[in-house]
Amino acid sequence: MSQAYDIMVAGHLCIDIIPQFPDMGATNIGDIMRPGKLVNVGSAKISSGGPVSNTGIAMKILGSNVCFCACVGDDELGKLTVELVRKSGNPQGIHVIKNASSSYTIAIAPPNIDRIFLHNPGTNNQFGSEYLDSELISRCRHFHFGYPPVMKRMFENKGAELQKVLQIAKKTGTTTSCDMTLPDPDSASGKIDWHNILQKVLPYIDVYLPSVEETLYMIYPEKFLKSKAEHKGADLIDYIDADQYSELADKVLNMGAKVVALKSGHRGFYVKTKSQACFESMGRAKPGDSQNWSDREIWAPAFKPKKFGSATGSGDSAVAGFLSAFLRGLSIERAVKYATCCGLQNVQVLDAVSGIRTWDETTKMLDENMPMIDIGVKAQDWNWSDQYQLWSGPDDTRELHESKAKRE
Repeated sequence: MSQAYDIMVAGHLCIDIIPQFPDMGATNIGDIMRPGKLVNVGSAKISSGGPVSNTGIAMKILGSNVCFCACVGDDELGKLTVELVRKSGNPQGIHVIKNASSSYTIAIAPPNIDRIFLHNPGTNNQFGSEYLDSELISRCRHFHFGYPPVMKRMFENKGAELQKVLQIAKKTGTTTSCDMTLPDPDSASGKIDWHNILQKVLPYIDVYLPSVEETLYMIYPEKFLKSKAEHKGADLIDYIDADQYSELADKVLNMGAKVVALKSGHRGFYVKTKSQACFESMGRAKPGDSQNWSDREIWAPAFKPKKFGSATGSGDSAVAGFLSAFLRGLSIERAVKYATCCGLQNVQVLDAVSGIRTWDETTKMLDENMPMIDIGVKAQDWNWSDQYQLWSGPDDTRELHESKAKRE
């Protein structure tokens, strides 16, 4: 059977409504929004959102042939959602559920203040394995699933339905990947034993693409909450050291994934992989050079943005860059660079996808030697590579081999 699509992007899909806030010089949301106050904002950006849209449309712009899979309601928001994604790929896998409410998110993202999302999960809570078309997946090289923590059936019953979804995809022979989102600790999803769910589903996930905070929460929830309290609710990205990255990645790899990438916002994009033998039976989109991708541990710093719009969908954009390079058979060193470059493109605009450039334009950006943010790797045995402009960890065999050759 011919492969009609490079990738099916499945899972969470919604409409994003993003009001544009003027820069008021505020650093706390309470300085802008409080009871009884009228807040003047600019025009609102309305676009499809969630990983199905954000990652899928970005990959279409980058040159991939994309197929979408999700659920929407038969309301006006659902019609708008389908119409928006139809422009960027095949919506054949999107199912309309009668008398159901479509999902939407209002993203509150004033300058210099972390984002707040008002989210209605809608039909995402009804998505299940019965909405997968195995024949359609068989026409794809890769299957990517996004945001099970905000899809009710994906985390109920100890993740049994999520496991079934990924099993169906793997059975068709595709390579698989999965992205996460951080659960609200007070929500039903936040009270789930995610470590147990990961143990069930990671054997069916080839490339695992969460953020470092999401992974810390899912594997060590008590440690996450304690650290969150110690740092007064701040993002923990700046407080997770290189040794913890390695430990978290090893946990995920030992549970079954072959590649784990930990998105890290302004601290860039970390990747660790298994041995070469694991890639041979990976699926239709296995690495172009499995030796290059095996036994690696690298960390690419983020690029410095010239301006800042919003970080809405920045992780999805980084995933799109990484998977696009992966599907083109590029080296792992190049793949992490496309991830950070697409993340840069994203944060310079207000919405999730309008900043993404074509593959050729993105490649040209990477060749311009753009300034990077110092990610502050202070652990021993991490080495900076001038050639690749990234950090190499203690378990990176290519760096170890190169060092050994130099010593000899």
